[in-house]
Amino acid sequence: MQRDADVLRDAGVTGVSARLVTPSGTVTARSGVSDLVSRRPVPEEGYLRLGSITKTFVATVVLQLVDEQRLTLDQTVEELLPGVVSGAGNDGRIISVRDLLHHTSGLYDYTADVFPDPSAQTYYTNRWHAYRPDQLVAMAMRHTPDFAPGTDWAYSNTNYVLAGMIIQKVTGRSWEQEVHDRILRPLGLRHTDTPGTWPFLPQPHAANYQQFAEEGPMTDATIPYRPFDSGADGSMTGTARDLNHFLEALVRGRLLTPAALAAMRATVPVPPDHGHPAGTRDGLGLFFTPLSCGGGYLGHGGSGFGYLVRAATTTDGRRTVTVSAHSRPAGAPTAARQEDALRELIDHALCRTA
Repeated sequence: MQRDADVLRDAGVTGVSARLVTPSGTVTARSGVSDLVSRRPVPEEGYLRLGSITKTFVATVVLQLVDEQRLTLDQTVEELLPGVVSGAGNDGRIISVRDLLHHTSGLYDYTADVFPDPSAQTYYTNRWHAYRPDQLVAMAMRHTPDFAPGTDWAYSNTNYVLAGMIIQKVTGRSWEQEVHDRILRPLGLRHTDTPGTWPFLPQPHAANYQQFAEEGPMTDATIPYRPFDSGADGSMTGTARDLNHFLEALVRGRLLTPAALAAMRATVPVPPDHGHPAGTRDGLGLFFTPLSCGGGYLGHGGSGFGYLVRAATTTDGRRTVTVSAHSRPAGAPTAARQEDALRELIDHALCRTA
């Protein structure tokens, strides 16, 4: 695993950390530097931005509410949030909760509207501005759907903003409160949080660097871009230790009934032109990705300016790994090499039998 972390560093990532938990024990690897000024090592137990891994926590809460018969996956968005999904051809009467969690709703991804110009100037100008969930959904509603619900697949952060709103409507409490009470506290995940618009990571943590233009400088993007890093679609923070524990507990049935876990693991194919490995399938807040040694793993990724995080576990929950990369390049070829190296690390870690 150390060799694979070094390969990721050699592909241009400023700092890398990985944590693998197996029945035989825990293995960690670090490579590169914590920041480009002090050049200290990447911290051993550093805090991470979890980005879209937040969606797995949110989907778990929704499925717990299904377990409690407080909603169903086949209920429509219109039933739960009347009038919220409408206009420009959008129709909440034909979009189900399952469509939201599966990314089969066809709803436009609002993130393109809040970062229209990929530049460091846009990052600096707008990074302190945060939107309410209803404002983000209203942005998406100005756009026609990408496809009719249930007929195709496309990743859209708008889906999980709506899922967070549904949790609040059903429970009368925020999705953050529900995640704390239903997942973080029972599992003892003391180093995982839902900071909302609070922009600072706890110490220790590595700096995150984003290259906005090819051949351009690395911009310190450790402060998140709050227009899309502050809600149910991607705001959580935590540690690799906590994240591994959460994923193992989820897959082993500690958070959901067998029926709800089976629903979460029921997948739809991800089209080949969406940036995922061949054979990837999407469940409800969990992706299934094939392994080179046969079978596959369950997990989710998170990304934002300056960071990539992947959490993955074998389908039996016996081997779990979290990998974080603390910089992102502007050039597509370099980004592809780094993505390939990150996937190789996960594949090697989960395929080994020791």
